[in-house]
Amino acid sequence: MDTETPPGTERVIGGVLRVYYEGYWVKAYEIPADTLLAKKRLIEALTRRLFNHVEHGLNVPGVRLPEARRAFESESDPQRKRVKGAMLAGALFNRATDIFTKLVDLQALGAEIGDDNTLMRECGDLLQEALALGKMVLHRSGEEGIDELWGEPFKAFAFPIEDFYRSRYLKIAQTMGAIDRIADELVATFAGLPPFAGIEPLVREFADAAKVKCETLRTEGDVFDVWASFVVSAERLCAFELRLPPERTLVEEQIVSRGLALIRQGKDLVSDMARARVPMPKSTREFIERCRQYPGRLRVTGFRLQPLITPGLL
Repeated sequence: MDTETPPGTERVIGGVLRVYYEGYWVKAYEIPADTLLAKKRLIEALTRRLFNHVEHGLNVPGVRLPEARRAFESESDPQRKRVKGAMLAGALFNRATDIFTKLVDLQALGAEIGDDNTLMRECGDLLQEALALGKMVLHRSGEEGIDELWGEPFKAFAFPIEDFYRSRYLKIAQTMGAIDRIADELVATFAGLPPFAGIEPLVREFADAAKVKCETLRTEGDVFDVWASFVVSAERLCAFELRLPPERTLVEEQIVSRGLALIRQGKDLVSDMARARVPMPKSTREFIERCRQYPGRLRVTGFRLQPLITPGLL
């Protein structure tokens, strides 16, 4: 990491404006004027993206907020209450978006909408309550919550748009750092094992494509090339051909199969983060721990893998 470059430093690199955070030069975008209309568009986009990445069934219409609240408050089973709390959070977000949309329409007709407006305060209260319930919401993978993504619509409402953009650049940089950590761990785990020889370039290609995907908006002109590179690099990594000896034991095949499964898990985790543009620290820690346990099960002898464990422990 460059310790001499202050966070938030902007620089044109290769004809593209970039901003520096957490050791990465992240692609920067023109910040819109801080108006209700701009906030409305931003909140709508963030809410759509939110529902695209969280578990299914949470996109409850705002008009059903009273029903969602009653269902949550009357539930006693902890697991069911978590799910109903997540559904209530979805209804709260949608209700806030509905109100904000109408306020923008009124402003377009000439009505003055100040921060002390009753509906503005209600909108803020709804988003804040949804944010508090966000800890009950899981990522679509089911592995962990993504409170940071869940809190973005509230941040877009409560803070100046310029501050929101700064927070997004920081999160993108942190996501890039997590992607590189996963790639480094995959290389450290498999690059030195004969059956996986040649996998490092595929891992690096995928990680680089994921970082570009992470900083590229779907509205950008180069999104077609960016998305295609991201998908194809993931396919190439998963299609990696093992280099196995003709004669091998069942235990060796099981160990190598577990390695392939670990690579696919890493690919899925990186894909989830690149698409959501937020780091997933719990999943990353757990994945890195699984990687570090894997080499301890092997002893490499020439082109053969001699297990240090018995088949029953696989």
